[in-house]
Amino acid sequence: MGPRNRSMVTEFLLLGLTERPELQLPLFFLFLGIYVTTTVGNLGMIAVIRLSAQLHTPMYYFLSSLSFIDFCSSSVIVPKMLVGFLCEDKSISYSGCTTQVFFFLIFVISECFMLAAMAYDRYVAICSPLLYNVIMSPRVCSLLVAAVLSVGFFDAAVHSGGILKLSFCGSNIIKHYFCDPVSLFRLSCSSTYIDELLIFAIGGFNMVTTSLTIIISYAFILRSILRIHSKEGRSKAFNTCSSHLMAVLIFYGSLMSKYLKPSSSSSLVQEKVSSVFYTTVIPMLNPLIYSLRNKEVKNALMKLLRRKMSLR
Repeated sequence: MGPRNRSMVTEFLLLGLTERPELQLPLFFLFLGIYVTTTVGNLGMIAVIRLSAQLHTPMYYFLSSLSFIDFCSSSVIVPKMLVGFLCEDKSISYSGCTTQVFFFLIFVISECFMLAAMAYDRYVAICSPLLYNVIMSPRVCSLLVAAVLSVGFFDAAVHSGGILKLSFCGSNIIKHYFCDPVSLFRLSCSSTYIDELLIFAIGGFNMVTTSLTIIISYAFILRSILRIHSKEGRSKAFNTCSSHLMAVLIFYGSLMSKYLKPSSSSSLVQEKVSSVFYTTVIPMLNPLIYSLRNKEVKNALMKLLRRKMSLR
């Protein structure tokens, strides 16, 4: 008997961010604004990088890939949440729920490794500037991005495969605004010990591997920066890395508070708050952080706007 036939539940009910009726409309407009900002920011970042020859460098290639991941990650979660604010029918089909889990995991895991790849890129740029174009060749950059997405796909397939084997024969109410693996474990009639162990083990390995890559990269970067005698040179190097460090701290902080602890030890409100950060807020913040703190992106955008105005 296939895993799908073992499940007696054919749909789930998403309770959403809150059950208070008076907050549904304000929250709808709030998250609609966040999603519009996320979409415009990330797709705009990709467009600016693609259209500006001066941004055709490894750093901006990784940044455009991060923007793609952020846009997709937000699009997997937010549209369904927005519908839930307006509609009384908060159901999601079994297949829709497992599909959302699969794509959510692909992009959240890929973001971990993309941030690590970006840290390595900054390490090579600052510590080995003369060899930068050789080490970070277009082929190497393409392979790194492909590897990042492949790891995300593989890990998501493992976790989603485990969820498909679970039986759901009791309550179908998910006390969340999206199909989160931990929420599904709580509804399962069968044992989730192996699945929770896999999330903790694979998630822990991913976070340790990527965070160590980032920490080691920045340790060498800091050592190289401190050796720079020019105050202007040190300031430029710090500015190059500060945006990435800010994005890393926000993303990893919210993700670790959610998954690297037993599901029974955290409150529902705390889970929802941390989930809002890495599913909706961070995809919106990343393009703002990298554009507002980056003179090259701002200059490229101004050039494109002036070029468009001159054609009219």
